[in-house]
Amino acid sequence: MEKPTDIGMNRTGIKASPIDSKKTIEGARQSKLVDPGDATLLAEERMEWSNAAQPIGTMPPPGSVKGVVKTVMEKLKGKEPTVFLDKIGERIAFERTGVRLYEALLCKLSAANLHAGGPTSAEVEQIREEELQHFLLLKESMETLGGDPTAMTPCADITAVASSGILKVLADPRTTLTQCLDAILIAELVDNDAWLMLADLADGLGMSEMAQRFRQALAEEEDHLTRVRGWLNAALLGQAGITPTRPQTQARPPAH
Repeated sequence: MEKPTDIGMNRTGIKASPIDSKKTIEGARQSKLVDPGDATLLAEERMEWSNAAQPIGTMPPPGSVKGVVKTVMEKLKGKEPTVFLDKIGERIAFERTGVRLYEALLCKLSAANLHAGGPTSAEVEQIREEELQHFLLLKESMETLGGDPTAMTPCADITAVASSGILKVLADPRTTLTQCLDAILIAELVDNDAWLMLADLADGLGMSEMAQRFRQALAEEEDHLTRVRGWLNAALLGQAGITPTRPQTQARPPAH
């Protein structure tokens, strides 16, 4: 077997053993349920635990006098700047992970048999560099607001857990370049929406210059998404032996 799509010894489906499958189905029909009820009790238990649970972390106090003043002033205006700081912390964690994702993708790329329309090392390196620049932008923004960019905010904690599966796909030596592009597509879809929300929050708090920089990052993330979609589409069409019916994404010149 050379490719995941080759026919192998996968016997996970019920049709792999027709005789045993009939016995399994018949056994399920004849069995008596201990509790024939629905999931109401489970839902009630979950609600009880949710009502009693503490939040996943809290926001750290501002790390400077300037930050304290900004926080207090915004609270007096009826706004909650800690929501903004929490989301910046989230993106710091996610962009840091994004750099590692594209580092891992470069390794996959080196070992892959590429179809027409696939990524080049220069393109992947460019995206990796832009992810790093986005991380540095967020670090600077957090420090400008008096926050600590090294702190794990609640949303940063959540996004680290949510994106851990994507990292596992990229780090697994058994996964293919195509499977890794599939995983990175998930990350890029999330990243695009998150940058848009971050820019909107900055606008709402009157931080127009910061919002403008965030929207520039968003434009670059939109380009990342377009490229990953194009690479994945080209790979799947090539592996399926299908001729593309629309032009593939054109490569950008490498950044200087």
